[in-house]
Amino acid sequence: MILTSNPHAQYAAHKAEIDAAVARVCAAGHYVLGKEVAVFENEFAAFCGTGYGIGVNSGTDALTLALRALSVGIGDEVITVSHTAVATVAAVIAAGAKPVLVDIDPATFTIDPAAVERAIGPKTRAIIPVHLYGMPADMDAIMTIAGRHGLKVIEDCAQAAGARYRGRRVGSIGHAGCFSFYPTKNLGAIGDGGMIVTGDGYLAERVRQLRQYGWNAKRESQVDGMNSRLDEMQAAILRVKLPYLDADNRRRGGIARYYDDALAGSKLVTSAVPPTREHVYHLYIVRSERRDAALEQLRRSGVAAGIHYPVPVHLQAAFRGRGFEAAPLPHSEQAAAQVLSLPIYPELEQSQMEAVVAAAGARAALAAAGSPR
Repeated sequence: MILTSNPHAQYAAHKAEIDAAVARVCAAGHYVLGKEVAVFENEFAAFCGTGYGIGVNSGTDALTLALRALSVGIGDEVITVSHTAVATVAAVIAAGAKPVLVDIDPATFTIDPAAVERAIGPKTRAIIPVHLYGMPADMDAIMTIAGRHGLKVIEDCAQAAGARYRGRRVGSIGHAGCFSFYPTKNLGAIGDGGMIVTGDGYLAERVRQLRQYGWNAKRESQVDGMNSRLDEMQAAILRVKLPYLDADNRRRGGIARYYDDALAGSKLVTSAVPPTREHVYHLYIVRSERRDAALEQLRRSGVAAGIHYPVPVHLQAAFRGRGFEAAPLPHSEQAAAQVLSLPIYPELEQSQMEAVVAAAGARAALAAAGSPR
């Protein structure tokens, strides 16, 4: 079976370095918020082009803590999308705020700036654009809207580590950027992990305090914080992988271009990437009006394609009927009914790629597609 993602393949690709990093942490005897975390925070912040990085337990916690550090909470509204991983919305609720869900741009699957503008009200405090699938959102438009209305912008970069918008890394454009290091991500740990990056020193200190019970230097709680710490083991593993991230993302881009070429004559509709955005293809998404039949065809052929995401957040049982959506969300609902994720990860082999497009009904295009560019 050809997997949609394969974290074990990346471990195998860097096994000696990862094993050495794990042994180093075990021998050091300091396992939580030690040297590995501190160095990785600096390395990842430098990679993103920000002054500060704060390691936390998960991407979900990163969003929650960023909101809380920006004093967004009870009585406030936060605009984001319904076509996203449920974590985006769950984080807003965990911070005590109300999510206001708007529609996506159907061409990019990212937040529609015009829908954001229409949804702003007297209680709106922040916007969370999601760089979904590795595609940066339209940050020029979002930042312009936020500036006009005095709103905070928290970038959900969980699926987009290394992506660029007009040459800038995602996470460095808004007031804060939030990352997930879940094992399947482009930069994945072997367990949970997350990071908040920002250029604001005060905000960084607020997050550092909130991630550990609101403690001061004497370990006395000054504010109502929580326990959300990146452990040394995951930081050490991520330090091994970070120098390979740009090369891995280029490989993902090459696989995506191969798929684009090979599927051009098929019934699967591929996505375009605006010239201002550098997509890092956490997922390779196609559309099909007969999605379930296409999914079954792929699975019968040994291809474990996925669906990201089959039900928009506003239609899921926990959120249905709570009035979170600002208006009808037709593009989000259509995407949920049509999207299909094909296998993509840096270690995917040429023969596996050929098997994927053959299973998708694009055999005639194989010869023209060639190898990844």
